[in-house]
Amino acid sequence: MRRLASKDLVIATHNAGKLAEFRELLAPYGINVIPAGDLGLVEPEETESTFAGNARIKAHFAARESGLPALSDDSGICVEALGGAPGVHTADWAETPDGRDFPMAMKKVWDLLEAQNAPEPRRASFICTLCLAWPDGHDEIFEGRVDGRLVWPMRGDRGFGFDPIFLPDGESQTFGEMDPARKKEISHRSDAFRKLIRGSLA
Repeated sequence: MRRLASKDLVIATHNAGKLAEFRELLAPYGINVIPAGDLGLVEPEETESTFAGNARIKAHFAARESGLPALSDDSGICVEALGGAPGVHTADWAETPDGRDFPMAMKKVWDLLEAQNAPEPRRASFICTLCLAWPDGHDEIFEGRVDGRLVWPMRGDRGFGFDPIFLPDGESQTFGEMDPARKKEISHRSDAFRKLIRGSLA
């Protein structure tokens, strides 16, 4: 597994929330985080059918265009009774002409489960795949996940995306209700970051 020698790292996202999370997680390692937007990089089209595939598209594009190592993530929720959907299309399910509407997307998921009379518990997993890519084309992939079940009605106004209907295994609160510090301990993104740190930073 290749170690990250450079202290400069391009973060291949234009999402302000993700950028803040990346900064916080990488700060203890002395990494100089460079947002892709600061370099004038566009967001490449995500055309793959897997989280790893789309993470690779973003990281390799940023590494190639910047000449620096780049880190990206691709993440989403996979619902067992829906054959793993929405999966890589998680954000797409929330798209509207006026921006993303996640309450609408959560209701869509629940209505589909109701329509097929899906048995309880309605199992789901949050997946996060990180790709660390170098300008020479090498990359390392780190996948994190957290398993749980879906609940209805929506619970809590913390977090984002599908958090208000996701109840992690062993927990009494959804991600939407949970204290952010607790969510950070068990989330799919934190799981992936721990693997990245062990593999390429520590």
